[in-house]
Amino acid sequence: MASSSPLTLDDIRSTLATKRVGHHLYLHHSLSSTNSEAMVLAQSGAEDGTVVVAESQSAGRGRQTRTWFSPPGLNLYCSIIVRGVGRGLSLADWLSWVPLTTALAVAEAVQEVAATSVALKWPNDLLLDERKVGGILCESSLTSPDNPVVVIGIGLNVNVPRELFPDELRPIATSLFESTHRLVDRNRLLAQLLMEMEQSLDELRAQGPSRLRQAYQHRCTTLGRNVRVILGADEEILGTAVAITADGTLQIRPSADAAGTDKPLVDVRAGDVIHVRS
Repeated sequence: MASSSPLTLDDIRSTLATKRVGHHLYLHHSLSSTNSEAMVLAQSGAEDGTVVVAESQSAGRGRQTRTWFSPPGLNLYCSIIVRGVGRGLSLADWLSWVPLTTALAVAEAVQEVAATSVALKWPNDLLLDERKVGGILCESSLTSPDNPVVVIGIGLNVNVPRELFPDELRPIATSLFESTHRLVDRNRLLAQLLMEMEQSLDELRAQGPSRLRQAYQHRCTTLGRNVRVILGADEEILGTAVAITADGTLQIRPSADAAGTDKPLVDVRAGDVIHVRS
């Protein structure tokens, strides 16, 4: 395959159309983790909308303490510093909706630049052909309840070919290149992603999650699926995902017991959701 063009500040800025997000953008050849670097900057007073990008990560992090496969020069690894809380939203609802809003924004950026439709797995995994193409890790620092700092980490598999994935990831991971058979301009994709992020977060701040919730549900393939939700080392739920509530919670209808007795809906605010194949 042809080579993936490098990320450059000039190329990113040439199509960046944001008012705020990405105007302070730090591009690194390599970092241990963009989230770790962004959190250091946030604690030093970096502005809302500051972005950290790396061409590779030596210790990229995913949810549930997992590592994130981060080969150099092929994908997008970035973190965005977000300050404050949306008007009329509780802190809990804001922290719940930021990752879901981010997942939606990334999916819409991919749709615009790569012309391919990405599905969402609650709360913030991005799927192509039932395999993971991207993920989001949000980490918060509550210096005060009225002014939280959230670092949004985004990992998106863009131009990595299948043969470069580790053996254990090939059945469950994919990239935009594998799906479209075309190299994607990562500079343009990043600029579009930052614009979608700014617009979506501004909408969440000003108007709440009503429209965003509808758009998220439209892309969410978790709804209507049989799922297994791992809540902790010794607790899990088997059932059907039926709804996403106004506060971003996933509602599960647990499977009936041996006697056929229906159980009440369960609200899941955090957990590892696994789509169960029929």
